[in-house]
Amino acid sequence: MRGLFVFVCLMVFCNNSYGQYGQGTPSIVTPNPTVLDSVGIDQKMGDTIPLDLMFQDESGKTIPLGAFFKDKPVILVPAYYECPMLCTQVLNGLLMGLRPLSLTAGVDFELVTFSIDPNEGAELAAAKKIVYNEGYGRNNDGWRFLTGDFQSIKKLTDAIGYHFAHDPETDEYIHASGIMIVTPQGKLARYLFGVEFAPRDIKLGLLEASEEKIGTPIDTIFLYCFQYNPLTGKYSLAIYRLVRIAGGLTVLGLIAMIIVFGRKYKQRVLHQSV
Repeated sequence: MRGLFVFVCLMVFCNNSYGQYGQGTPSIVTPNPTVLDSVGIDQKMGDTIPLDLMFQDESGKTIPLGAFFKDKPVILVPAYYECPMLCTQVLNGLLMGLRPLSLTAGVDFELVTFSIDPNEGAELAAAKKIVYNEGYGRNNDGWRFLTGDFQSIKKLTDAIGYHFAHDPETDEYIHASGIMIVTPQGKLARYLFGVEFAPRDIKLGLLEASEEKIGTPIDTIFLYCFQYNPLTGKYSLAIYRLVRIAGGLTVLGLIAMIIVFGRKYKQRVLHQSV
């Protein structure tokens, strides 16, 4: 199933143009079927990722992953910066999903992309940071891009259930497409799959991961009306919750009517007795 999922993703998206922040249209490359067997995403919601792993930021400075886990939820994005097809689709899709949000990366939540290729360095990360922060348009460099060695990458990707492989025939990394939303304590909260991420799904995932510590009271009500589907990695209307709300409003309406009619009846009785 992992291999089929990744194969479908590649065949669907490798023919698409990269869009505003891409690098042109790549040629179709069919990965080795044996490589696909080991590729996919296993959801590990509730597991804690190792925050003591060391990575390099865009300047080449070595920092612990835990530096991004303080008091805000974190969007974690596995990718590699010289990916000829799927990674740019993921990053562009995330960019489009983030732009409409009132929440801001670096202020309300952390946004961290890390490379799965240990041969990539700070120079590539810095270039990606410039492009995507300019595209994001919040003027705060809130979207971070990291690189790391093989051991740190392996431990982190194992922890988040992100399985990829290097195809020696194409000299490319074969991987699935998705992002993870993590709590400030480092617990995996939600997975969003694909290359397009609805602003609603991103916002609801962040609200849940933050335990409703970000957003507005209206956002909290909005969150109650939706539920996360781990099979699709998306949010949908929680019909049973809407029925509960409607039932509650109906009961309140009936109580209000009883009170109003009760008062009118008492006033009528008092008027007649006078």
